Amino acid sequence: MTTLDDPPRAGLSTTASGRRVPTAWQRARGRLVLLDDRYVAWAAALAITLLAFLMRLHRLGDPHRFAFDETYYAKDAWSLLNFGYVRDYPDEIGGTTVDDLILGGKTTGVWEDLPSMEVHPEVGKWLIALGEWAFGMNPFGWRIASAVVGALMILVLIRLTRRLTGSTMLGCVSGLLLAFDGLHFVLSRLALLDIFVAFFLLCGVTCVVNDRDWFRRRLGARVGPDGIGPDEWGPVRGLLFRPWLLTGGVCFGLAIGTKWTALYPLAAFGLLAWLWSAGARASFGARAAWLRSAVADGLPAFAQLVLVACIVYVASWTGWLVHAGQYEEHLSSTQYTGFVKENGCVPGEEGGELVPDNESDDSATWPTAGEPDASGPAELVQSLRSLWYYHQDVFTFHTHYLNCATHVYQSQPSGWPLVNRPVGVATDLDIQPGEQGCEAPEGKTCYRQVLLIGTPLLWWGGALAVIAAGALWIGTRDWRFGVAVVGTLSSWLPWLLYDDRPIFFFYAITFLPFMVLAATLVLGKLIGPHRTPSGRRTLGVVVAGSFVVLVLVNFAYFYPLLSYGLIPQPDWLDRMWFQRWI
Repeated sequence: MTTLDDPPRAGLSTTASGRRVPTAWQRARGRLVLLDDRYVAWAAALAITLLAFLMRLHRLGDPHRFAFDETYYAKDAWSLLNFGYVRDYPDEIGGTTVDDLILGGKTTGVWEDLPSMEVHPEVGKWLIALGEWAFGMNPFGWRIASAVVGALMILVLIRLTRRLTGSTMLGCVSGLLLAFDGLHFVLSRLALLDIFVAFFLLCGVTCVVNDRDWFRRRLGARVGPDGIGPDEWGPVRGLLFRPWLLTGGVCFGLAIGTKWTALYPLAAFGLLAWLWSAGARASFGARAAWLRSAVADGLPAFAQLVLVACIVYVASWTGWLVHAGQYEEHLSSTQYTGFVKENGCVPGEEGGELVPDNESDDSATWPTAGEPDASGPAELVQSLRSLWYYHQDVFTFHTHYLNCATHVYQSQPSGWPLVNRPVGVATDLDIQPGEQGCEAPEGKTCYRQVLLIGTPLLWWGGALAVIAAGALWIGTRDWRFGVAVVGTLSSWLPWLLYDDRPIFFFYAITFLPFMVLAATLVLGKLIGPHRTPSGRRTLGVVVAGSFVVLVLVNFAYFYPLLSYGLIPQPDWLDRMWFQRWI
């Protein structure tokens, strides 16, 4: 008979051995005792996090330029920091580009007084601004926030994995895999928004998982070993306030406040939170638990997860709301509203363009633009309405305005798990032999590049692991595999709806931690739950250990392309495993 005093699982628990599963009350009363001391577990997690941070901190200011979309977000962040809202700026001043002026140390007289049409929310840009406030308007300053958040993301994944598996070893494995992924490494060294949305999204999911444990423990404490009567709902009042869900709502709100794509995982895990609550009540004997839980648990969960996320999201636009008048005056008729297609341009075709529809100019103007300025609470309502119209313009931009555009690095999201098209964010392809220490063969040059590419072996193995996790979720009814599967699919599949516009591989960073989690859970399944030596366990350890080592070696092989390192052209070509990578 299995009891709470039995040895803990080293990998994933299973009933294949024929042991009797503890009752719902026993499981809810407390987690199994871990062989790993919690202080050792925290020390190991912090050590890996520190290692990852130092890796990302090394030469963080290289390249000393705006890399890819840093040119937008770093400037927007500085504008938020100094003016409270995002201002526009010219391409050049006095024959010198604004980029060169800023890199030369000039930060005054660069921004105009007009607001800028920003197409992403502001949370990530405020975080970038913190680094610029601390270290100045320079590459290190606008990238340091990404390095900190990227390292913290690894810590969160380690703790989430340990909670799911009960194993410090597997938690550390997941952290190492994420730390040595090329895409995560590079995004932790750039002032782009994606690392921030991925971090807050992972935090939100972790809070929902923690709430599952909290809810069951709280429910078990109030029900007792006899369970819930067939005609009872079970306790409600003591389970209305769920602190982990409230914290998750804050995290999801910050994620959506960085990029809207976090809406889909919020919906998916909000649904899971209700299903897990209903499952807990059913395990204690409640009948019609799914319907009853929708009222007793679903509505409070919705308020604390979704409504809180909404409040946090709106609050993140405070700077915009304070300066709503500027937006009403200058951007109430934007280049994204009231547009028609011409030259035969339809989604998926090239050669067309979008032009203003002169007949729809009136409909393109926000109603608030012509209203007298309100005061007091009415002013807030007016500003919120303007923000709503602004969101409509931004939505038009994301869903229609770019349909006719193309980009050399765009890729189909269906191929992201296979690393179908990396993104070059900074490249120098003409370094002659003898320059900067270049030692290229005769007739060849050296390259420096920052390439947004995942560690291939990790991604390919992770893609297979997600499929295996889906099968194990259905076959074994182990909810932990569901966390990895739902996290991956809810962060990835929505992009298929927008594959007729330029989108990029690095957007996949949001589902990377869940793919790593799937790989770790499958490795834990291969190792097995028993610590006693056996042929199966030995084989599992060899396979799991080999996979981790190969990922580390694969990362090291691609490291020069991730870190702006100097590499001879032939060596660079050796790393271009597919023509589409060039």
